Amino acid sequence: MLNVVSNDYADGDGTPVANPVQTHDDGVLLDAYSQAVVGAVERVGPAVVHLEVHTPRTRGRQRGIAVGTGSGFFFTPDGFLLTNSHVVRGAQEIRATSSDGATHTAHLVGDDPDTDLAVLRVDQSAPTFATLGDSAALRPGQLVIAIGNPLGFQATVTAGVVSARGRTMRSESGRLIEDVVQTDAALNPGNSGGPLVSSRGDVVGVNTAIISGAQGICFAIPSRTAEFVASRLIRDGRVRRAYIGIAGQTIRLTRRQADRYHLSAPGAVLVTSVEELSPAARAGIAPRDLIVSVGGVPVTTVDDLHRRLTENAIGAAIELVVFRAGMRRSFEITPTERR
Repeated sequence: MLNVVSNDYADGDGTPVANPVQTHDDGVLLDAYSQAVVGAVERVGPAVVHLEVHTPRTRGRQRGIAVGTGSGFFFTPDGFLLTNSHVVRGAQEIRATSSDGATHTAHLVGDDPDTDLAVLRVDQSAPTFATLGDSAALRPGQLVIAIGNPLGFQATVTAGVVSARGRTMRSESGRLIEDVVQTDAALNPGNSGGPLVSSRGDVVGVNTAIISGAQGICFAIPSRTAEFVASRLIRDGRVRRAYIGIAGQTIRLTRRQADRYHLSAPGAVLVTSVEELSPAARAGIAPRDLIVSVGGVPVTTVDDLHRRLTENAIGAAIELVVFRAGMRRSFEITPTERR
């Protein structure tokens, strides 16, 4: 608001002066904040679309079509869209409506449930597209803006701050999504797949989840992850990951067990089952083996094991160290591509 002049404050000759407590122009500060949000929305908003997703549904003997909604955004000039995997999974038809009211059929290029990301494409050029920024440069407290279509309200804008970086979140496939951005920019059903935008108008995340019952705790897949996954989905239609064919669980080691196995790590992966004819079976891995390292890198959790089974591990022989009946054993295993 404007500075206030009051007769309660006067100089020596009685001339009114400004209230010394109100030395800052709050109106200017508010305008600066507003201008940052408005500028980002004007830059990215036209690239955001409303997604209407038609999915086959069966209830007993009844068959029909379920219609869901979500958000997405153009990130290339030639019609590629980013959204969440859970928004479009199993879709029979997807319609994308842009901010100018034009509706186009969107085709699924590929999706990756492990990171909850998917890429779509329409047959027309994008009216405009958003630029993926660098999520690694985000700082807690930084202004961010969420744009999407919550609860059917198209082109809705909410603003908040980066609450934290480096969060982890379990995907529906069971894998861990890392370096997730936590924000208090309000999200609701329908925001999924929309962009989280910096004050400069760069997309720094893809909005994905809220915690039910909590206030101001929302999450976005970081733009660095989105950029990598999108490039693979456009190139291959999927993200290639290595497969060895075991089921396992994380176990905590007591100090006595760690000393017995000469391990400094507090945990390991217990093999609970091995699939027939899998790389693990061919290498000689057996149930009850305790995996402690892969490729020379310590493994303390199932998530550590997943991190080692990347695209680069496909077809490459790696050393897998286990403890079996208290004895340390080493196996050479060649992961194949997961299907």
